[in-house]
Amino acid sequence: MFDWHEALQTLLHLSVAFTLTGIIGWNREQEQHNLGIRAFPIVGVASCGYLLLMHRAPFDTGDLSRVLQGMITGIGFVGGGAIVKEGATAHGTATAASVWCAGAIGAAVALDHYPTAIVLTLLTMVALRVLLPIKTKLDGQRQKSTD
Repeated sequence: MFDWHEALQTLLHLSVAFTLTGIIGWNREQEQHNLGIRAFPIVGVASCGYLLLMHRAPFDTGDLSRVLQGMITGIGFVGGGAIVKEGATAHGTATAASVWCAGAIGAAVALDHYPTAIVLTLLTMVALRVLLPIKTKLDGQRQKSTD
């Protein structure tokens, strides 16, 4: 029998995961990175969805742990695709780390750890936006020292 309450709860979880990870995706899109407004919410919603399936079914914690471990590895693989090596430097590492964090945000939402999901989103945005000018300055100093 269809459970409307469960359907609404699922919609709420997936919507929150979509929104929180969409914020990060929007940032990456504005910065014109190869993963952005579409990829981040998909990672967040998929992570949330997988754990909701496990969380609501009669599985034990070991099963849930194995799904989570597989997700962490898989999302790391997806993020690794964002890293591009050019000579002695690598680009895309912040995007790769952010997509990994998007998976953690989706997982936190699925497990009803909303404060964790919100703090992860905020800290990721701080790292991407607030720390960017510092990174740019440090990169400039490094460039000057090698010239």
